Formats: sequence, structure tokens, C-alpha cells
Amino acid sequence: MSAPARPPAVPAARPEQRRSMVVCAVIGAAVMAAVDEIVFHQILGWHHFYDRSTSGVGLLSDGLLHTAELLALVVGFFLFADLRRRRALAPAHARAGFLLGLGLFQLFDGIVDHKLLRLHQIRYGVDVTPYDWAWNLGGLALLLTGVALAVRAARRPGAAE
Repeated sequence: MSAPARPPAVPAARPEQRRSMVVCAVIGAAVMAAVDEIVFHQILGWHHFYDRSTSGVGLLSDGLLHTAELLALVVGFFLFADLRRRRALAPAHARAGFLLGLGLFQLFDGIVDHKLLRLHQIRYGVDVTPYDWAWNLGGLALLLTGVALAVRAARRPGAAE
């Protein structure tokens, strides 16, 4: 007589906090790139990613940005699914990482792309000061919220990795 079948042993969950944060930061940055690309480049038509050449080059630069953001989304979600499959996702760290990614992309775009490299501006033919403040303060708010969530997640009992 054979022994009764046992269900397969489920390995104990071991959250990977740092990886959860990084993976979701990649997803957050890709989502903010998509928002920028879709809303400001395509729907409103305010600018292209690279506006210092012809409109054809600007359109090409938008396509390259869109490709990069989609690749980051696909890679990010595959890594996210892997964390979920292995029961290694740390949700609090993942939420913090997502907001950090949103804010980092927006601030990088506002400071580096708009002001330092002057690849494009939010709008043309108007005073861009209120647009710059709104874009950068929005990014800073997202970033600071992500930092606050990361600090809170790190202080949780058993958060040491």
C-alpha cells in the first residue's frame, strides 16, 4: 500500500525588499515616460523628445522614447511577475519604488532634459516658468512621497534584508 499523496511543499516566503523597490522603480519611470509621451507629445502635441532639429527627427526621437519606455515596462513586469511567483515581493517597498521611479523620471526630465541639455521645453511660444514649476514640483512631490514610503517600509518590523 502506498503512502497518501502530500501536497508539494511551498517554500517559505522570503521578501526581497531591495529588488522589489528597484523593479517597481523601473516600472514607475516607464509609466511616467508613457504619461509624458502620450499626453504631452502625442495628445497635446506641445513638444517632441528632441526639438532641436526637424519635425521628422523630433518624431523619430518620440518613437525611440516610446520604444524605450515599452521595453522598460515589459522587463519591469516580467521581473515583477517573477517576484510574485517566488512570493518574494515586498509590497511596501514596491509601492515606494514605484513612486520613486515616477518622481525620478519627472525630475530628471524637467532638470536635465529641459534645462541642462535643452532637448525640449514643455511648451513653446509662452512663458514656460509656470509649466516648469508645475512639472518639477510634481516630480519632487512624487519623489518625496516615495522616500517617505521607503523609510516607513524600512522601519517595519522584520524589514532588515
